[in-house]
Amino acid sequence: MAETEHTHQPPLTAEEDILPPPSPEPLLASVEVESVVEAVDVEEHHSVVTVVEKECPLTEPPQEPTTTLVEAQQASLTLPKKELTESDKSKPVEEKKIPQSLISFKEESNKVSDLSDSEVKALEELKFLVQEAIKDQTFTTGTTDLPQEVSIWGVPLLKDDRSDVILLKFLRARDFKVKESFAMLKNTILWRKEFNIEELVDENLGDDLEKVVFMDGHDKEGHPVCYNVYGEFQNKELYNKTFGDEEKRNKFLRWRIQFLERSIRKLDFSPGGINTIFQVSDLKNSPGPGKRELRIATRQALQLLQDNYPEFVAKQVFINVPWWYLAFYTMISPFMTQRTKSKFVFAGPSKTAETLYKYITPEQVPVQYGGLSVDYCECDPEFTSNDPVTEIIVKPATKQTVEIIVNEKCIIVWELRVLGWEVTYSAEYVPNTDSGYTVNIQKPRKMTTADEPVVSSSFKIVELGKILLTIDNPTSKKKKLLYRFKDKPYSD
Repeated sequence: MAETEHTHQPPLTAEEDILPPPSPEPLLASVEVESVVEAVDVEEHHSVVTVVEKECPLTEPPQEPTTTLVEAQQASLTLPKKELTESDKSKPVEEKKIPQSLISFKEESNKVSDLSDSEVKALEELKFLVQEAIKDQTFTTGTTDLPQEVSIWGVPLLKDDRSDVILLKFLRARDFKVKESFAMLKNTILWRKEFNIEELVDENLGDDLEKVVFMDGHDKEGHPVCYNVYGEFQNKELYNKTFGDEEKRNKFLRWRIQFLERSIRKLDFSPGGINTIFQVSDLKNSPGPGKRELRIATRQALQLLQDNYPEFVAKQVFINVPWWYLAFYTMISPFMTQRTKSKFVFAGPSKTAETLYKYITPEQVPVQYGGLSVDYCECDPEFTSNDPVTEIIVKPATKQTVEIIVNEKCIIVWELRVLGWEVTYSAEYVPNTDSGYTVNIQKPRKMTTADEPVVSSSFKIVELGKILLTIDNPTSKKKKLLYRFKDKPYSD
């Protein structure tokens, strides 16, 4: 059995008595080999507990899959393999995959000191063109002899260093070609006036689509995360109400622009600030490309956003990607710039949670996508996205036990989930004294994909001891366990 233990006050040996005290170790222990525990900030009240994570093999490892009679017959009917020549062996085997990013995109710095000489020169040239345009009232109606202030996304141009961040977005969208960048900026400012953006931001367009597009949490770099849930349009009434005719599609477009504008105005446009959004598009149960109305609305929105909202996407992750999206992506790909496509990440249904975890911590990921965030519901959760989650890999045919050793009387509250379940979960309380009784908080229970995604529980500690949370993984696949806990004081 592998065991790792961390306590906040380890017993001192005679030698340690005369040495400086060791620096405190993190509360949550790490586990050997594949077990993963994320480093987290530990609040002071957690000193009342110690966590130990144990791993041991199950008595009966899972059997390797056997070939059935039907499979054997099918195999016998296959054509004999062609003998490979040396040239054939050297050729790589081509596999059809979901399209991947051609370039690993990384956000550039918006600090002028970090720009190259050519980029600084381009920025200065663009600022000069903007200054002349403001003086000549190129961006405005010209109803007054005095130059009018020009603002975009709540930032007045050329007033402070936030303006540099705005201008750099247009420069990067046009590969630092100054004239093209200025033309794009000019067209955007004129479009915003034509679209009445300032009035649109405060307009009441209803809440019918609040489950289609919503903000929830932040990624690991601090970008706000926006979820786009296209499966909601499986509801025929909502689909027809949103895309039924041109007027409805235009209203949807206005609603989407309004949502984006409100989100953008919460960003930090100072150099070094977070001024982009992490986008997640859920394609589960999404209407296919055969829906003409959806195709039209998608193309309209795509063109509008790409022309007038440059460099606002930190990353675009598509999850639950179905087979038909390959054809749909090929169809819309020509309408996107290479820089835009380089920000795309694709994940099939079985890889959704795993992919999101690369960019977003589990406590920030909504429950429906494999995380523990429930901030988007009307309930009053015990935990919030500020409470960190520990991740552990439970290896095939092993038992993983999390021991919460309690050093003071309190109430321990915890929640956990295993992605995809198909494991057995149990919880018990074991007192420190031999005269005490072990309490079965949760008898061993087989958890399947049909069960609730997250298990929550609590236990009142009146006698010091430990709580054991046990996961038995009898399958031949490794599983990911997520858990977190907190202690709450109580009065006798």
